[in-house]
Amino acid sequence: MEENRQALAEGKILLVWLILFVVLVLLPSMFRVSLGISHIYVKILIKTLEWATLQIEKGVKMQKALALENLISNGIIQREETSMEKEMAGHHREYFPLGDVMYFAKKACEAVAEDEVTRRFSSEELLSWNLLSRTNANFHCVSWQLTVVWIIGILIRYCLLMPFRICLAFFSILLLISANTVVGQFPNSRVKCWLSNQVQMTCAALGIRCLSGLVQFHNRENRPRKGGICVANHTSPVDVLILASDGCYSLVGQVHGGLLGLIQKSCMQTTQHVLFERSEMKDRHLVRKKIREHIEDKAKLPILIFPEGTCVNNTSVMMFKKGSFEVGGIIHPVAIKYDPRFGDAFWNSTKYSMMTYTFNVMTSWAIVCNVWYLPPMVKEEEEDAIHFANRVKAVIAARGGMSILPWDGGLKRKKVKESFKEEQQKKYCQIVTENGSVGNGNVY
Repeated sequence: MEENRQALAEGKILLVWLILFVVLVLLPSMFRVSLGISHIYVKILIKTLEWATLQIEKGVKMQKALALENLISNGIIQREETSMEKEMAGHHREYFPLGDVMYFAKKACEAVAEDEVTRRFSSEELLSWNLLSRTNANFHCVSWQLTVVWIIGILIRYCLLMPFRICLAFFSILLLISANTVVGQFPNSRVKCWLSNQVQMTCAALGIRCLSGLVQFHNRENRPRKGGICVANHTSPVDVLILASDGCYSLVGQVHGGLLGLIQKSCMQTTQHVLFERSEMKDRHLVRKKIREHIEDKAKLPILIFPEGTCVNNTSVMMFKKGSFEVGGIIHPVAIKYDPRFGDAFWNSTKYSMMTYTFNVMTSWAIVCNVWYLPPMVKEEEEDAIHFANRVKAVIAARGGMSILPWDGGLKRKKVKESFKEEQQKKYCQIVTENGSVGNGNVY
């Protein structure tokens, strides 16, 4: 009799948890509404981080804090952002100065100490500690109050948030795979298309809740439409979840293995995606052809592309590959900007595996970001794909408050192309010839 009462009590507790899950998590995800819980949670985090910053400022001397702030904001070295032409202006008169070698030597030393490309593939530096472990300073030892709050934060993140997030993530993945398998058996029709869209958007919204995500969408009247191409800056796989929670897309990207590969295969049963191997250049021509065929059908979902081709740490936008802009059609730019105070969304794929990255994200406070849908853009007459890509990149960077870099994101895996070296050589050659230093044969 006692065992039956205990089993009944456990069943009631389980039922209560199930009702809470359905009411607070599942139903809001299905109907894409917010109950305001994430907003309250983030506000509490902001107040806590502000208090922690004040504690650190009290415990650390202002001079050291200022030096640390300058180091974080300015980097290891102070650069003069001037072009080669400006720095060498006035050097050349009627002779060829050997002192020009110092310009290239200085640039080489700057690159060895801290080049502007490598910095984009490491986590964004914070101006204040966010009570996470990503810091080189022992801020948690500044005061006993801060130490207590730090320990409580560890217990909340690892013992409360992480188990819930892991369970919700497994549920979301199982729901996505099983629902796509069932919907995939339906004959092609509007009903199948509608069900597929609902499954993907619901599972994406659940995935955002796995990370305690708070996403603010702006200018939703500019959301990508069918038959178009959506291009966005790329920070992590979370980008796909964020955009998919507010609309459905056909994805173009690299074929992954493991868990991501399983998810990709399940989604292929209901939606047409274009996937390719990073190293197979022949496939890229095929991808371009498929993209062109896809956007010609105005009934198909917009294609989501990350033209950078790799993840960047959300402080800048690197070179957009021109292939996405050669196929024609309407381009829908989207700017995604994360708030690094609550967690590091950047995935450094050369340093962390997908599982390690997932663990780091799930043990952070939250993923908070803003998404701006920008007005659609089309290629102008007599504008080539490279200039069009740069124009779109500039719009995204300006809206997201990120810097613009001309470098290829593939540099984190490959050596610098010879064409980049030749470009600098041509610039210097032009400066020399314009000043007549070569014609008269003078060397100084």
